[in-house]
Amino acid sequence: MTAKHQSGGRRAVAALLLLTSALAAPAGAETLQGALAKAYASNPTLTGARAGQRATDEGVAIQKASGRPALNLSGTYEESILKPTISFTSPQRTVNAQTQLSVPIYAGGQVRNGIKAAKTRVDAGQAQLRGTEMSIFSQTVAAYMDVIRDTAIVSLNRANVRVLEVNLQATNDRFEVGDVTRTDVAQSQSRLALARSDLQTSEANLITSKENYIALVGEAPDNLEPPPQLPGLPADPDSAVQVALRDNPDILAANKQREARAYDVKAAKGAVLPQVSAYTQAGYTNYLHSLNSSAQDANGNIIEGPQINKQAAAGVQISIPLYQGGRPGAQVRQNQALEAQAIEQAIETERGVIAQTRASYASWQASLETIKSAENAVSASSLSLEGVRAENSVGSRTILDILDAEQEALRARVQLVSARRNAYVAGFSLLASMGHAEADDLNLGAGALYDPMVNYKRVRGKWFDWDFDPAPRPVATRTVDTPAQNANVPAATTQQP
Repeated sequence: MTAKHQSGGRRAVAALLLLTSALAAPAGAETLQGALAKAYASNPTLTGARAGQRATDEGVAIQKASGRPALNLSGTYEESILKPTISFTSPQRTVNAQTQLSVPIYAGGQVRNGIKAAKTRVDAGQAQLRGTEMSIFSQTVAAYMDVIRDTAIVSLNRANVRVLEVNLQATNDRFEVGDVTRTDVAQSQSRLALARSDLQTSEANLITSKENYIALVGEAPDNLEPPPQLPGLPADPDSAVQVALRDNPDILAANKQREARAYDVKAAKGAVLPQVSAYTQAGYTNYLHSLNSSAQDANGNIIEGPQINKQAAAGVQISIPLYQGGRPGAQVRQNQALEAQAIEQAIETERGVIAQTRASYASWQASLETIKSAENAVSASSLSLEGVRAENSVGSRTILDILDAEQEALRARVQLVSARRNAYVAGFSLLASMGHAEADDLNLGAGALYDPMVNYKRVRGKWFDWDFDPAPRPVATRTVDTPAQNANVPAATTQQP
């Protein structure tokens, strides 16, 4: 989108972030790259931020207008209803036209610093737009992974319900022949009821995740493909922080806002300096033969007075402020306070980015360790369940032991699914906090990227008063026509993590 520190090697690995999933995806499946591209094109938060940036672009043209010539034309038509009783030369009607051209020469630096402040705010806005992109992408990745996780959890819970139903039937059969007690049957019934309750909860969570996905992407999720590996992740939190301090758009935006406030102070100080401008004006008055004015020439002949009056003048005007009621001083102090606020906000933003980067790194590392532990737990619980069932068949284990082993195996699988989701989301959040998860980095497709400089270059030099844009139309897509989501799981969904 906008230029920033990045190398060819970084772009190469960034292209692998989502391109591999697009190449490997079967027909009809949705990839993470595709979901991000849809959010990039039609998410209302992002399209609204772009419109807001276009409004910020106009600040430059508005400030430039203060330093350009101003041309005004005024005209009046006056019909006298009641003439003054003591006036013998008052006209009955008058047409008057005046024009004035004013050219500012010196305004105490107000125009110059106002333009610099506006340009700096454009830079800040573009950095904020980059931050909005990464925020939407992070939310989209989280929503994408939530759907994958909750789909797997629903599948696991449905499989668990089926196992417990078979187990209850087997327990009832064994109770009929006196092999187990009523207590064993009650325990099986209890676990099945709890499993069905967990299934209903997981189905509700899946529906919620799908609806959140629709809110971000604009379309319902359809057979989401597993995401590719995340490249470019840092080796330690310190290196991540160093990259974030250099590339994070929130920090860049805060620093630019601070610079803009400094220009505001300089512009406000110009109010106490002399103002110089050049001007020219012309006037035309026509009394429409209603002016009662006459005179005699040397021969005694009556001469009717003039019915048209013309005038023109040009000059230079200088205005030296002597006292303005304390307004300039108050405005300077106000802008100095706002500059101080911007300085503190830049430090606050930097603190937040550092904390977010370190926290994301810690979360990512913890999730990776959790994945290892969960994989071991899945393997051990599966082996334990097989052993308990075998021992139960020879009478050395109870039905409760089987139920406990099945529950432990389910928890291990759910934990593994959740850990994989958390690791991926934390890794992407880490890239985002480093400033490496915007549209330029994700290879969303040639020609698909929004360049805010295009609009800025289009409007920065405009000077025509009637140069309007077409009436705005919505860019984001509505989701009112998307069907309400359900907890259906594709048949190909793998039940084992």
